[in-house]
Amino acid sequence: MNVMRNPRIEKVVVNICVGEGGEKLIKAEKVLQLVTGRKSVRTVSKTINKDWGIKKGMPIGCKVTLRNENAEKFLKDALWVRDNKIPDYSFDDNGNLSFGIPDYTDFPGMKYDPKIGVMGMDVCVTMGRAGARVKNRKRCAHKIPRKHRMTYEEATTFIKNRFGIEVIE
Repeated sequence: MNVMRNPRIEKVVVNICVGEGGEKLIKAEKVLQLVTGRKSVRTVSKTINKDWGIKKGMPIGCKVTLRNENAEKFLKDALWVRDNKIPDYSFDDNGNLSFGIPDYTDFPGMKYDPKIGVMGMDVCVTMGRAGARVKNRKRCAHKIPRKHRMTYEEATTFIKNRFGIEVIE
């Protein structure tokens, strides 16, 4: 098989959105630090929502991006929290995977901290192949041919084989 056609995990993004700054956001950053072992980056709102009291540029959440071995290690733990079962609607047409984790204490080695409380997170896995950088680079960017893009079937097969996951239909 052609090495350029092998699927791989590009990145894993772990996100917690609290909807406001202040104490809740600091607790969310602490949770991401505990779970991933990395410092988080704050996310800011892009629009105004008067009903929720959100202004443009206001910090509303935090995220951590993991790559390579760190991404795979975290993904194994996150899938273990989900009992190694993922519904098929968690995959999109481009082969990416997204799922939620209801509580950070479900991870191995995590204990409940009453100062933090219960806090869940979203995990987004971006799948791709070697050579996909062509679409994102600044100089000479091009479209990726349809036969080189990841599909739903290829992504589900890769995740099943790599992590021993059951995809529920």
